[in-house]
Amino acid sequence: MGYRIAVAGATGSVGREMVNILAEREFPADEIAVLASARSQGDEIEYGDTGRMLKVQNIEHFDPTGWDMALFAIGSEATKVYGPRFAQAGCTVIDNSSLYRMDPDVPLIVPEVNPEAIAGYRARNIIANPNCSTAQMVVALKPLHDVARIKRIVVATYQSVSGAGKAGMDELFEQSRNIFVGDPATPNKFTKQIAFNVIPHIDSFLDDGSTKEEWKMVVETKKIMDPKIKVTATCVRVPVFVGHSEAINVEFHDEISAEQAQRILREAPGVMLVDKREDGGYITPVECVGDFATYVSRVREDPTVENGLSLWCVSDNLRKGAALNAVQIAELLGRRHLQKAA
Repeated sequence: MGYRIAVAGATGSVGREMVNILAEREFPADEIAVLASARSQGDEIEYGDTGRMLKVQNIEHFDPTGWDMALFAIGSEATKVYGPRFAQAGCTVIDNSSLYRMDPDVPLIVPEVNPEAIAGYRARNIIANPNCSTAQMVVALKPLHDVARIKRIVVATYQSVSGAGKAGMDELFEQSRNIFVGDPATPNKFTKQIAFNVIPHIDSFLDDGSTKEEWKMVVETKKIMDPKIKVTATCVRVPVFVGHSEAINVEFHDEISAEQAQRILREAPGVMLVDKREDGGYITPVECVGDFATYVSRVREDPTVENGLSLWCVSDNLRKGAALNAVQIAELLGRRHLQKAA
């Protein structure tokens, strides 16, 4: 017997990826419901590349009673309305928004990093998916933390426009086209021109001068990995359609060499080490699109601090940063707790 699973926000970029990944990974589902707002009701979405079409239902009228799990990709405001209703009906919510991430009664899960924490889902019947930039970073760093204990992380992100949804992708495309034909590249979704530019600003500013995106990386890393780790982040939007990159500098309590780190990462779950010290011997965002892995390159020792390493980390933010992680949480929940599928 398989699961009954719903995908809320199935017409958006992350929701569509969730549907595709459920099909790709052959998730043991007896029934799948795809949900969205009233304006998408009746539309059809293909279940991966199977040829099977799923009709979109209005989330407002959907009864979650008797459904096992719901993957939410509908944003914080809508989740605030529908999340508790689904959870109270007995349908476990796996939420991709930021709404519940720092709730002490809601586990924040990256399956390769803190699978044991999923047991806490029973408190609210809700599980939170982390921020896209946090997810790939902790996948890369947890195996190293287990060996040498991380003291401090300094990270600069290079985040693609797909992190801002379809509107962000459309803006990069339109501005690029406009520049080539001599038309104005007026910003709309972003605060400044994104085509052929970088913007050191993601989400709203906080009183201390950091942005909310930077704050998320700090507090989520602590919750997922270790509250003692010090984290400072600078989050930057770059003119890349899909794929987030990160330049990460790590200071450890214990000694660890670049060679040792490479050996550890080569065997780490969810990590693909591509680290040749030659032209092209590293991974860029274009090469990670559509892949499940978190790629690590440019591993090297930092001689300016004791027990320091620097590395480059790249991942498809619509996959590991969002949809894939949510599906992996669903798989973990099924294996460890619901145990319906044979």
